[in-house]
Amino acid sequence: MNKANHEANVIHPIPANEMDRIIRLSELDLDYSSLSDNFKDLTHLAARISGTDISLVNIIDSFTQWTVGSHGIDLEQMTREESACQYTIMGDDHFEVPDLSTDQRFQNNFYVKDPISLRYYFGVPLKDKGSDGVNFGALCVLDTKTKSLTPEKVELLKIIADEVVNRLKAYQAIALLKSKVKDANESKKKVAHDIRGPLAGIIGLSQIIAEQGKSANLDEVMDFINLIHKSSQSVLELADEILVDETARNAAAGNEFNLAMFADKLHKLYDPQAINKGVVLDVDVVKSVDHIPISKNKLVQIAGNLLSNAIKFTPRNGRIHIVLNVIVQSHQNVLAITVSDSGTGMSQKLIDQILNGTAESSNGTSGEVGYGFGLSLVKHLVDGLKGSMQITSEPGQGTVFNILIPQGNA
Repeated sequence: MNKANHEANVIHPIPANEMDRIIRLSELDLDYSSLSDNFKDLTHLAARISGTDISLVNIIDSFTQWTVGSHGIDLEQMTREESACQYTIMGDDHFEVPDLSTDQRFQNNFYVKDPISLRYYFGVPLKDKGSDGVNFGALCVLDTKTKSLTPEKVELLKIIADEVVNRLKAYQAIALLKSKVKDANESKKKVAHDIRGPLAGIIGLSQIIAEQGKSANLDEVMDFINLIHKSSQSVLELADEILVDETARNAAAGNEFNLAMFADKLHKLYDPQAINKGVVLDVDVVKSVDHIPISKNKLVQIAGNLLSNAIKFTPRNGRIHIVLNVIVQSHQNVLAITVSDSGTGMSQKLIDQILNGTAESSNGTSGEVGYGFGLSLVKHLVDGLKGSMQITSEPGQGTVFNILIPQGNA
């Protein structure tokens, strides 16, 4: 049975709160390629407790299951429709498959066939208990032999899953704290520089008045006082600027990112998907601006969903081209992301539905499942960053997405 026929016989589940789930996941702003060291001890512990060969921490976004922690197997990602954890995130407790090879939902997937030949699966959802119970993904244990887990072991795995969620949130908090510390240090330098001039002027003028004393006439004294007032006013305006802009600075913090780094990240995360589909993925950077700092806030989520969508709707031997640019302006730089593909294209009606957030899912060119939320998430994230998204396409002619995201003061 080929993949398309197999997919037609399998109903892939979608959580009722899927849009809320992927929005909450996007707020964590995770870099899926740099988390593995955070979970090595927990995946090892989970495998020991369950007595299984393999343990994984999997995050599930709109299109992909990302393995961010592993023990017993070298795995980084798979399509969402191939995963067993997509069923785990549907519930509040756990999901178990005694024998994957006899279950129609999984028996044709690569990890069930030789040489991996997995049979047993047990997963616990990674639940964010503070946000109406959305599930980010799953902690799962797997084995090449069928088995069962005692209630005591199940409870221990749930405790480990809770710790995974705690660490994900800690990871987010630490990243935010680092950004704020960096921003505070930059603010301190700016304040020290900007306040030195006005204060020096105030001190100098005050000293002149003190030295001249009664010998200065009233007009000269008034001139000195006016100069002191202007210098004091500039200090006050600086204080107001610091207080008013503090929130904006914090929101724009973390700009230790540029176009070259962004391109490398996209290649690392999405080359495997393109290679697996048999399409060419090109990422080009405008060299003249590849060093300019940009905010990495939500960029991987935005570009990643666009790339996954393009891969899904581009047939084998097709091409996907992404161009990254910074439009330098006197008052504000703008990040420009263009994603074009040679895929199936779309009608104006579908484009309007995407931009209005009412689009429904459809299957890809090789039978990939459509979950219907990836482009809606992109629109949500771009709007949240005060950016814009334009779509140009015709059926059978491919699609071009143009994203513009303002980057704060230049």
